[in-house]
Amino acid sequence: MNKKVLICGLSAALLATAACSASKTTTNSNSTAAATPAKPATPAPTTASTASSPAANTAAQDFMLVNATGVEIDKVFITPHDKDDWEEDILGRDTLPDGESVEIKFHRAETAAMWDLRIEDSKGNAIEWEDLNLLEINKLTLDYKDGKATARIE
Repeated sequence: MNKKVLICGLSAALLATAACSASKTTTNSNSTAAATPAKPATPAPTTASTASSPAANTAAQDFMLVNATGVEIDKVFITPHDKDDWEEDILGRDTLPDGESVEIKFHRAETAAMWDLRIEDSKGNAIEWEDLNLLEINKLTLDYKDGKATARIE
């Protein structure tokens, strides 16, 4: 019995520690949350409102993401193309309504050029884009019409 109590207590402590270390800073509904990198070797991108940090903190991969899908985007995942996992949702608790946009910001030391993008709606429906060269993209407009997902690159 004591072993069960000890194991349950340890499990609860580990879950609480993980939850606290994975917390996000949330702002108002028109801006987005800053994501904490899941892996130090590959800093995760974050989102920022249009009036954000000075140009000195920008990375070459920074871009504007525009939602023209016709649905509210519930989650956005961005990962280097050579990685096998999506890491964490960079919107955090926020969403990206149709017709809205958000700036995606990277750590200025980030060097990867090719990235994959995944979006999900509140029902878990997902669309993915692969091999996006973020060194050449300033604005990415996501569309979904007639059952086809496209991305306009600027």
